[in-house]
Amino acid sequence: MYELKQISSAELMQQLAQRLQKRRLEKGLSRQALSDLSGVPAPTIARFEQHYAISMRQYLDLAITMGYADELKHLMDEPKYKTMDELETIRNNQNRKRGRNNSDR
Repeated sequence: MYELKQISSAELMQQLAQRLQKRRLEKGLSRQALSDLSGVPAPTIARFEQHYAISMRQYLDLAITMGYADELKHLMDEPKYKTMDELETIRNNQNRKRGRNNSDR
């Protein structure tokens, strides 16, 4: 019933890699310079920019180094919903500590 997936994870990783590279180049940073600042190895940065593969921790280190900590802290801050019924479900489940085994809700 849920149709939340609108973009594949591969497509999203590609977009994130392209944006990181663009921001790096705008700041005039080489991969090695960004590596020195972030602690993420330069070959890892190259692999991310070319093949879109990186660990979440390393991506966060790069994004924080580039000045995007606030944007990351607010990721998924607010619930997403498409219908008023879904919003009502979200409101009813705000204090839940466990999920249900029901993926078609």
